[in-house]
Amino acid sequence: MILKLWFSIGTGFGLTALIGVTWILIWQLFLSSDARLSNLFSSLLFGFSPSLRISMSDAGYLFISTLVSVSVHEFGHAIALASEGIQLEYIAVFIAVLFPGALVAFDYDLLQALPRLTSLRVYCAGIWHNAVFCALCGLLLFLQPVILFPFYMHAESPLVLEVASPLSEFLSPGDAIASLDGAAIHSVQNWMEMTALLDKKILQNSSDSRYFEGFGAVDSRKGYCVPNALLEDGKNVLLAKNRSVCPEDFTAFVKIYCFDPSKSVDMDGEDVDLGRKENALCLNTKDIVNLEKCDGRGKVKKNGSSCMCSEDESCLSPVQFPDLMWIEITYSRLYSRECLQLRSSLLDSNTSDAVQQTCGGTFIFVGDMISMVHSVQLTEYQPRWGIFLSKYLPNKLEKSLICTFHISLALALLNSLPVYFLDGESILEVALSHFTSLSSRKTRKIHQVCVVGGSLVSVLAFLRMTFINFF
Repeated sequence: MILKLWFSIGTGFGLTALIGVTWILIWQLFLSSDARLSNLFSSLLFGFSPSLRISMSDAGYLFISTLVSVSVHEFGHAIALASEGIQLEYIAVFIAVLFPGALVAFDYDLLQALPRLTSLRVYCAGIWHNAVFCALCGLLLFLQPVILFPFYMHAESPLVLEVASPLSEFLSPGDAIASLDGAAIHSVQNWMEMTALLDKKILQNSSDSRYFEGFGAVDSRKGYCVPNALLEDGKNVLLAKNRSVCPEDFTAFVKIYCFDPSKSVDMDGEDVDLGRKENALCLNTKDIVNLEKCDGRGKVKKNGSSCMCSEDESCLSPVQFPDLMWIEITYSRLYSRECLQLRSSLLDSNTSDAVQQTCGGTFIFVGDMISMVHSVQLTEYQPRWGIFLSKYLPNKLEKSLICTFHISLALALLNSLPVYFLDGESILEVALSHFTSLSSRKTRKIHQVCVVGGSLVSVLAFLRMTFINFF
């Protein structure tokens, strides 16, 4: 009784999916002018997008996800047949035009002799089980931080899994990124959003920056108190192809003048000396990174001046170009021996700052922001017991669930279509016989027209998706 109720719900879902998916496919193919929306639906329907680049590791995830999803599909048909007392003959799994498919062989004559609703329960069972399995994968993805909580910390600082040039000189697998240009980073999304914001800022040359020929942009909110003695060791900035050039490991800096309220100076006026070429010097980034910060117009001292440096220091800001940005990254070596010993000795849960100061470091990246972002693979999960738990497990689990979610959804949607050799063909045939009073001859004609039309529309949708992405 419970199984019959379960598969009756699946019948309602299968019929709804048949009508809904067919209508949406026709609408996006012939009526919709939104190419992005059409491409998105086609990608969900067919399970992939031609613009997607699949690596060998991704191919492994796809294979396993397809195998699991098809098995779930066949399990649904098999249980439905068994609940109706129909014996299975064999189960077949196939690939049709690169898409996964499945087939259950049974006594067709026996199924035809049973009531039409029984046949619908059997034919809709595979689609129904794929949809339920898809929802289960989505629920597990949502609850993954809670499920892994006893073993992994989540959304504290993104952990480095793999790192390539240009960050390989500074970061290693197992390091945690704590901040980016002074902004705390708690998740991979924070990392992506912050880098995009910084890149957009330098490209737009915002009102808080100054741009002058050959010297790029100077952000007055990014300054360092440089001792005047160190300035004497600086190298002169050269110009090549209308932009500043410094020796290797050196970066161009420009002096930022303090704001004194006793003098009537407009910080946004044209007479400001910010960024004058004669005040530019090439300095070693390693000598600058650990110096005190200064802010040309942010913080104000008690005397009303914005000078954050002492009298024997000068506030200098790095010169930046869209492909040569100055980014300050703070990280922690969480699983080094010293850091593990410190963490085990500190029982207070609010000791992350102390651990970061002792085990961490700060470096300056000068280069292209986009290359930097794509050079590091991050995860939001940190093992609670260091090396005893794999730092790769949460990402692998998450990727497997995401891939299985999409494949199972694609199987449910694809099999809902009235297309030859798919479940939608049989569902439509039985539904026409059960819900209409047409003669058998008219029912067969309508069924044939719908299946031929559904097959053509599906092929056109596939070709359109391929054409949009490839051409």
